[in-house]
Amino acid sequence: MKWRRQLVLLAVGVMCFVMSALRPSAVPRTYRITGQAQGTTYAITWYANLKSVTQAQIDSIFKSLDASLSIYQPGSLISRFNESETGIEMDRHLAHVVEKSMQIYRETGGLSDITVLPLVRAWGFGVKAADAMPDSAAIRLLMPCVGADKLKIEGSRLVKAVPCVQIDVNGIAQGYSVDVLARFLEAHGIGNYMVEVGGEIRIKGRKLPGKEPMKIGIETPSTTEFDAPEIREVVTVGDGAITTSGSYRKFRESGGLRLSHIIDPKTGFPVQREIISATVVAPEAITADGFDNALLAAGIDGAFEILRTHPRMEAYLIYRKQDGTVADTASAGFGRYVVKTGDR
Repeated sequence: MKWRRQLVLLAVGVMCFVMSALRPSAVPRTYRITGQAQGTTYAITWYANLKSVTQAQIDSIFKSLDASLSIYQPGSLISRFNESETGIEMDRHLAHVVEKSMQIYRETGGLSDITVLPLVRAWGFGVKAADAMPDSAAIRLLMPCVGADKLKIEGSRLVKAVPCVQIDVNGIAQGYSVDVLARFLEAHGIGNYMVEVGGEIRIKGRKLPGKEPMKIGIETPSTTEFDAPEIREVVTVGDGAITTSGSYRKFRESGGLRLSHIIDPKTGFPVQREIISATVVAPEAITADGFDNALLAAGIDGAFEILRTHPRMEAYLIYRKQDGTVADTASAGFGRYVVKTGDR
């Protein structure tokens, strides 16, 4: 019967191994999932006793988001809206993003407008590069198709006033995606994490086990696309989100001018303002991401006007002075996020 005893001991040993693998570790571990999605990279880092979230789950979330919000997918919900004559039924992703976009449109005096897609394409920043830069006449022909006042939400349906209206939510979709991923982590009991998609970030809690705050670097705008990034400031935002929009990040050159990918919906032309980078801190990434482009387009004075009416939002602005030198300024409350040089 000795062999039976050995089998029992072996079974007990296997069971103990399995139980130890399932038992939470006394010391929290660092988990990280990275990949590519939405035309950029993402990184999700969290600190916990168990992994509890998988790559497959994250990929599934991105797939669901893209099926709703991606203008790069011909069959997506937003693409179907753009091809429609009158409008479509929205899912929860598109409804949330459009409602928030309409709110920001009103609160920025129209500086943030998701109906700029025809202009974005004309200037060569859409799915396909433009063969040539549009002239004033070409822009005038497109302007009747632009304006979020031509959109209407009727229940769960998004309706367009004229057939040529098309929307692009890229300026807010990554922030929303970050929030969706953050809620997913929290639903799985994760309370200490950093979610980053294309540079848009949301944080909760601290690094474990040492309880250090999570730090984020704000880049100095590069002179050329080949320059290595340099860190201008280091910040820690506690539980919240931080996003950055920069006219230096994506541009085209024409006649010696650098044309920003951010289009002024009121003129139809690329934004030409002194602000070259706008970093926004807000409770949610969708808010920070939705406002950063608008602040950049508003100029220094206009940006501070917007910030005065949004006390839960802070901003750090890098701008080019008339003599060509680069300087920075910030809202009154932004200083509390900046990490002192000796503590970096």
